[in-house]
Amino acid sequence: MPKELKDRIFAKAHEDSSFRKQLLADPKVAIEETFGIKLSRDHELWVHDETYSTTHLVLPPLDKFSEAERAEARAGVGSIEFLRNTLYDPAPPLRIDEGQLPPETIAETTESLISSARKSIRRALDFVATTLDDNGAWHCIRFNIADPNIPRHFERPAFVSAMCLLALECSNENRAKAICAQSKTYIEHCMEYPGLWRYYRHLPNDLDSTTMCSLVIDTHPWVLFRRNMPAILNNRNQDGLFMTWLHDEAEPDVTALLRIEADPVVNANVIAYLGDRPETKNAQEWLKESIKNNSLADASKWYPNPISAYYAISRAMVRSQGALLEMRTDLTDQVLDLCDEEAGFGNVLQTSQVVSTLYNIGNLEKIDLRRQLATIIGLQREDGSWSELLAFGDQNLSWGIVGQFGHGSEAVTTAFCIEALERLIKTCKV
Repeated sequence: MPKELKDRIFAKAHEDSSFRKQLLADPKVAIEETFGIKLSRDHELWVHDETYSTTHLVLPPLDKFSEAERAEARAGVGSIEFLRNTLYDPAPPLRIDEGQLPPETIAETTESLISSARKSIRRALDFVATTLDDNGAWHCIRFNIADPNIPRHFERPAFVSAMCLLALECSNENRAKAICAQSKTYIEHCMEYPGLWRYYRHLPNDLDSTTMCSLVIDTHPWVLFRRNMPAILNNRNQDGLFMTWLHDEAEPDVTALLRIEADPVVNANVIAYLGDRPETKNAQEWLKESIKNNSLADASKWYPNPISAYYAISRAMVRSQGALLEMRTDLTDQVLDLCDEEAGFGNVLQTSQVVSTLYNIGNLEKIDLRRQLATIIGLQREDGSWSELLAFGDQNLSWGIVGQFGHGSEAVTTAFCIEALERLIKTCKV
């Protein structure tokens, strides 16, 4: 995506009268043809020609929520009603996997493994399609990490859909493209002006949700023209690091209850969205130091394993076109240090994120590609899914057992497994 596209459009219109005329007549076509980008089909774009005798005032859209709804949200964050209002249908019990990887799988030829992986991806996509709701939302399950007897419930925040789509968009399978298109519509529907998202209605907008969803909805003009950038940049601490929650007097105040801190995954996601620019330099340096000092193990409040941070940082390297590239060697070494004696990297979700991390930084060939293909394929269930595993969650709240939330689902794990298989197939074919 072009940096500061609005400035480039204005400069072009100032220098090129024919472009200016086309921009006023049909702005979408003018921008798409001139700059080689695609704009959201479902969002109108108007361009007005301001003159020395004419001034245009643009009114922001009305809030999506009424004042009563906003008041309810502000009051709800500190009560048990807040928890109830974020729950959807009760989720089924956790399925326990009993099968193990068939040892003969690894003995297959590389060509047959690739063929098996392609079939595995298609089965997985068939499974994912059955889990989406009518609006295209991916579901996640909120469960209690400390007490499995506490009821489990489905939740459908836009963040989860965005997280899964960022994994799934590497697939050229037609079903993957159809799923992405359907889910993008849902994510866009959840957006608030000027390009912000929240996890729950009773929490304020947050940078993790906002940046992840912005990376997915990158053709919407609010995102394309960085309408949300001032809010993001204003949400830095005195050290220039990006804080998780966006605060506003009209929003719920989670400072005391949930604590605000600079999270490495959140900062990596901001860099992935905003790119390599002066405003993200402090966050870049912080992540570089964290990698250099190998201090990411307990640095994130929301992500339980450093692999999640490595994965997010590697994605930022790719998407920011320049930021963090000097970390490649150190990051590779730390990821490879996680390998156990059997060439494993933990559960299948962690293994999949390791695969994608190494692919992003150009070092996937440093692990046994055939073994990882066989491992992921061998752990797939008959219905095309992989196990529900802890993807993210807060294990450090001071609310005792009831505050130790975990989030994950079979669909979430499956999205990351699909991404890993696509990366392994592509690398094996090179």
